[in-house]
Amino acid sequence: MNVVVDYGNSSAKVGIFDKRNLIEKFILTSPDELQTLLGQSTSENIIVSSVSQDPEEIVAWATRSKNKFILTHTLALPIKNLYSTPQTLGVDRIAAVCGAHSSFPNEKCLVIDMGSCITYDFLDEKGQYHGGSISPGLSMRFKAVNTFTAKLPLVKPSANPELIGKTTEENIQSGVINGIKAEIEGIISAYKDKFMDIRVILCGGDAHFFENKLKGVIFAIPELVLIGLNSILSHNVDR
Repeated sequence: MNVVVDYGNSSAKVGIFDKRNLIEKFILTSPDELQTLLGQSTSENIIVSSVSQDPEEIVAWATRSKNKFILTHTLALPIKNLYSTPQTLGVDRIAAVCGAHSSFPNEKCLVIDMGSCITYDFLDEKGQYHGGSISPGLSMRFKAVNTFTAKLPLVKPSANPELIGKTTEENIQSGVINGIKAEIEGIISAYKDKFMDIRVILCGGDAHFFENKLKGVIFAIPELVLIGLNSILSHNVDR
């Protein structure tokens, strides 16, 4: 059994895998909850990806695990990383493209991860990661409108905003939501012009706002990062 931990800015996702199969998932909001869960785990293998907590401390909590790994740019990957500055590449982006490679081997993939930022990552059919782009995420855009103006309010996202808003709140919702939709569709179109047979994969916490609004065939895989972490863990255990 494999345990994978994806510790983001506000919570930890934990996946329990039997080989390639995700059999259980937990979302934990405090380090204490995670410490308790890992202390009780009998899984032999664990990998930790963390952007906010000390990963060395987290793997130490898995006292019964034999094989322990921390995702960094130096850890062996099941893909080839062609990024020019791998030491600056977010570990969540590494895990997501590895998840795409595990789910759709030998295919070109565009991974769109909708978290604090929206990241676009390209993986070719040879399993080579080239890079991509980063833009502000949903929450960040709403906060920016409020923070960098004198009178515009902080509003919450609407699932289906009208194109033409009739109040200031509706105007902001339309601008942010429809703006992101237009951005994503435009970038997908640009990738498809360059790579006709590319597979588009959507993941991340805000993906549900957009997965049914986007044109074309999009594969929504909410647990793509966990799947990728499991593939990295298995790759290192089997070496």
